Amino acid sequence: MPGHNIAGKKVAFLLTDGVEQVELTSPWNAVKDAGGEPTLVAPRSGRLQGFRGTEKGETFHVDMTAAEADAADFHALVLPGGVVNADHLRVDKDAQAFARSFFEQHKPVAAICHGPWLLIDAGVVRGRNVTSYRTLQTDLKNAGANWSDEEVVVDHGLVTSRSPRDLPAFNAKLLEEIAAGGHAGKTA
Repeated sequence: MPGHNIAGKKVAFLLTDGVEQVELTSPWNAVKDAGGEPTLVAPRSGRLQGFRGTEKGETFHVDMTAAEADAADFHALVLPGGVVNADHLRVDKDAQAFARSFFEQHKPVAAICHGPWLLIDAGVVRGRNVTSYRTLQTDLKNAGANWSDEEVVVDHGLVTSRSPRDLPAFNAKLLEEIAAGGHAGKTA
């Protein structure tokens, strides 16, 4: 993305098996192309299975587990979607704690499609303006979020989008928030 140099910024990508592949690879490449350093964090080590919709895609090497990872070592967090990925991630206590710490440290967090499910279980969406894949809107509203059907929503460092078709806007806002840095005094 032109105009956003995030050289030296470390970005955690938190996911597990069943991730919607393009929602991992597109922001990952955007971060790399802007000079950032992406790291794949997951509940377990080894390789994870990506999906293209319901078809198996590539596998991806895990750099560190959520239990090992420390938000203090990163500048931002990305939560790709994929129903299976998000459903398994949302109940993982280490994943919840890792995601919650980015909010506690006022660092940018970006979640697309089903990615915001984890944020509900991490207890960080109340009062936040968000979007997501349409099937999550009731869950997000019930958790106290202000849900809207928009390409991308940014709320004090929290970037959310609906689906792969929103990736260009999602990636641009992700890089903008990383370049801007933390949001001290705000809730993310």
